[in-house]
Amino acid sequence: MEWLEAMLLTKVAVFALVLCRIGALVATAPLFKLETVPVTVRGLLAVTLSMLVMPLYAHLSYTSPWNLLAFGSLMLNEVLIGALLGLGMQMLFTGVQITGQIISHMSGMSLAEISSPEFDGSATVFTQIFHYTTMAVFVALGGHRMVMAALLDTFEWAPPGHGTFGDSFAQVMVNILQQSFVLGIRAAAPVMVALFLSTLLLGLISRTLPQINVLAVGFGLNSMLTIGAILVTLGGAAWLFQEPIVATLEELQSTVVPISAEAGG
Repeated sequence: MEWLEAMLLTKVAVFALVLCRIGALVATAPLFKLETVPVTVRGLLAVTLSMLVMPLYAHLSYTSPWNLLAFGSLMLNEVLIGALLGLGMQMLFTGVQITGQIISHMSGMSLAEISSPEFDGSATVFTQIFHYTTMAVFVALGGHRMVMAALLDTFEWAPPGHGTFGDSFAQVMVNILQQSFVLGIRAAAPVMVALFLSTLLLGLISRTLPQINVLAVGFGLNSMLTIGAILVTLGGAAWLFQEPIVATLEELQSTVVPISAEAGG
């Protein structure tokens, strides 16, 4: 019965490696990692997808399941690959927080913060508006399916236990972070320009009509101008964040490269 035990252990090892890669993505990718999604649902999704993928690689064999240290390193590598795709996409959408923070501070409405489990703390109203808008666009475009498909595609050239990061990993992550920052600035640019012109106008008024209380007038004017500008430009901001989704996924996929069977165990 030793052959049966060895075969079952090998199949369990393959399933564990597949589950590590898929589970890491489900735990870190946009939409999947929302605090409003129960952990049970996310766990069931990861296990179900792993059960569907595992039979495709059931023929693989490993000498390392009996070596806990070596097999643990393989599992860690799979977790890092899945987390790479999830966190890479999550980094792209962090520009939304930049947009909300810039608009809140420039409009003087940064004190309007409410507790949000999505940000693990308090967040401004504008940050949450842009966050939920971009998430809605992400779902409408099928971004959650594209992210999952991108992960499943990595199994084609980097099977479980035989994948690692390429030399371009660090550069790709820096590019995504830079792109996220640029997207945040571009999304906030119309409101920033409107508030700048408003501040300039209030400065001219205060010089010509010093009897007017500029602080009292300016806060109301900036609030109305901010809300109006957001209503006009919110669709454009959502369009900005949908453009780089496919390109970012392709860049992240390019960082996952196969390794030799000897290196994989």
